[in-house]
Amino acid sequence: MNGITRLSGTACPLGRANIDTDAIIAAEHLKTTAREGLGVHALAAMRAEAGSPLADPRYAGAPILIAGENFGCGSSREHAAWALADAGIRAVIAPSFADIFASNAFKNGIVTVALPADAVARLMTVAAEAPLTIDLETMTVTTPFQDRFAFALDPFRRDSLMTGLDEIALTLRAEPAIAAFEAARPAMAPLRQPSSC
Repeated sequence: MNGITRLSGTACPLGRANIDTDAIIAAEHLKTTAREGLGVHALAAMRAEAGSPLADPRYAGAPILIAGENFGCGSSREHAAWALADAGIRAVIAPSFADIFASNAFKNGIVTVALPADAVARLMTVAAEAPLTIDLETMTVTTPFQDRFAFALDPFRRDSLMTGLDEIALTLRAEPAIAAFEAARPAMAPLRQPSSC
C-alpha cells in the first residue's frame, strides 16, 4: 500500500449513518479475489439516487468521504475496503466506524478518522465549498477556514499508514531474523517423533 502522511483534497459530504458493507459493495460483486475493478461498484446504489452527492460532478474523484455514524457496519467483507480504495477513497471521516471495517480499511491503506458529530457536521458544510486536509503527523483535520479538529488513531496503525507498510510488509522486514531463527531452531528444539498408538 502507498504511505500517506498528509491528504488534502475534495471531500464528498455523504453524511448518511449506518452505511453497511452491503451498501458499500453489493454481494453480487464478491466473487473475485482481485482488488482491482471493484471501485465502479462502490456505493453504487447510493450513487444512483437522485440528488446524491456521490453523483455530483463537484465530488468526482474525491479522496475523502464524509459519512454518518456506524460506517461500515454489517458483514465483515474486506471487499468493502477494496472497493473504496479502488474508487480512490483514501480516508473516511465519520463519528464512528464498525470495528471490522476499520481494521479492513487500515489493512488497505484507508484512514478512518472518527470525530464528534458536530465536527463532522461542520466538515460536511465546508466540503461543499472547500477542500479538507487530514494530517497524520499532527493528527488533525483542517479547513481553509481555520477549523482544526484533532482525532486519535492507534499508534501502530498510524505508523503503518504513514510508512505504507502492511502487516505482511512489516513481517518481511524481519525476514533475515526469521530465517536465522528457523535455521537454528532444529538444534534448539528437535521435532518430536510421532508416537505410535
